[in-house]
Amino acid sequence: MDTNQWFVETYNGSALMIRVKNTLFDHRGIQHIQIFETESFGKMLVLDGKVQLTERDETFYHEMLVHVPLFTIDNPEKILVIGGGDGGTVREILKHNPSEVLMIEIDRDVVDACRKYIGVDRGSLDDERVTVLFEDGIEFVRNSNERFDAVIVDGTDPNPVSKSLIEEEFYKSCSRITKKIFSTQSQSPFAQGDYLREMLSNIKDAFPHVSIYINFVPTYPSGLWSYIIASNSDIKVDMDVLVKRWEERQINTVHYNPEIHYASFMLPQWLKESVKEILH
Repeated sequence: MDTNQWFVETYNGSALMIRVKNTLFDHRGIQHIQIFETESFGKMLVLDGKVQLTERDETFYHEMLVHVPLFTIDNPEKILVIGGGDGGTVREILKHNPSEVLMIEIDRDVVDACRKYIGVDRGSLDDERVTVLFEDGIEFVRNSNERFDAVIVDGTDPNPVSKSLIEEEFYKSCSRITKKIFSTQSQSPFAQGDYLREMLSNIKDAFPHVSIYINFVPTYPSGLWSYIIASNSDIKVDMDVLVKRWEERQINTVHYNPEIHYASFMLPQWLKESVKEILH
């Protein structure tokens, strides 16, 4: 095996290996940004040694991060995104036809590199409804007097840049500016359970109503991925309502559908046991 032709991400004594054909971009700034052309997953974004997306399965992640919260509420008009520099989250949000999307991204280099070399935003960041601000998301929510129908956090794997995005103070600021729904990715419940529980505990201190949902993303640690959804009012997962909104909004997806939405809240017993003391 020629290891020079493989990207390897390690975690907890195991590893993900993806064969690389070419390195398209490699830059060290706020974060170490790498973009590769892979043999079987298309283009791949890596930040600080961790896979953030591949063209082949990024929809599995972006669609679940966005459509679960936005199909949970009526009329998502004004949406805030923290992070999400590759543009995939904004791309999916625009399918709900909001009036305004504000994206706060700390690292301009991520946005520029992704737009040039990958293009998963598919032009969404140029949409007239979208505003992109390059600043610290923690500072933005702390100082903001605006309120948003939905706040979606599309953060990176745990690193010095993103660490503050899982602290209780940040979630309390998010709660203050969230009118209807909040969601965030929360890592692998199998490979990164401590991180998930820390996030869940801090979010539970900020929002009265909190739930976990899960789905499968092949190129993320262990393949099983988790998300946390929270609100200042009750979170309802009603299949009839989901189907009605799905039919009304006429959204095209690769991975998400109402059945997947409903099923994603059905947690395996080991995960229920892992978080039960936090949620009850």
